[in-house]
Amino acid sequence: MKLHKLAALITAVSLLQGCVAAAVVGVVGGATVAADNRSVGAQIDDQNIELQGYAKLAEHKGISDNTNLQITSMNGSVLVVGQAPNTYLRDEALKILKSVTGVVQIHNQIRLGNTVSVATKSNDIWLTSKVKTALFKSDKVDANNIKVVTENAEVFLMGLVSRGEADQAVNIARNIGGVNRVVKAFEYQ
Repeated sequence: MKLHKLAALITAVSLLQGCVAAAVVGVVGGATVAADNRSVGAQIDDQNIELQGYAKLAEHKGISDNTNLQITSMNGSVLVVGQAPNTYLRDEALKILKSVTGVVQIHNQIRLGNTVSVATKSNDIWLTSKVKTALFKSDKVDANNIKVVTENAEVFLMGLVSRGEADQAVNIARNIGGVNRVVKAFEYQ
């Protein structure tokens, strides 16, 4: 199962990146549950959407063997990023994700092309930790309410925030070295 191997690879790479990335992920994970704008029930629902999405995609051999997809859910709004070799597999993945219970909308950011290299994935993990750290350092945003997903040096920001916080978060992410593009997928309060 390619998705399981990918998860193991990303975990191993993040551990090899050093203590900073692991510390950021650990601190962010614990702090997010306590300070998230979503209810605990909504957080659990989003986690279930992600788990069901990955499980359903893994059942489709063409998708699991030939794509690199990452799923993130916030209040039933699903961001899917990664690569698919053709429109058929991309469209199949989107159809599968739309069938997951609780999905309200999908932000399709699947790029057509070859999957990214291990080095690119490692860099993406590092960029995510840099963006998250910069958000936590800022007094203009509540980083606990912002999810950061990086794919091929593109940073995707999700969360339940004000428009002002969204603009500040984009500005912070845009000014991190190595970030090529910032995409907003916010829900506004």
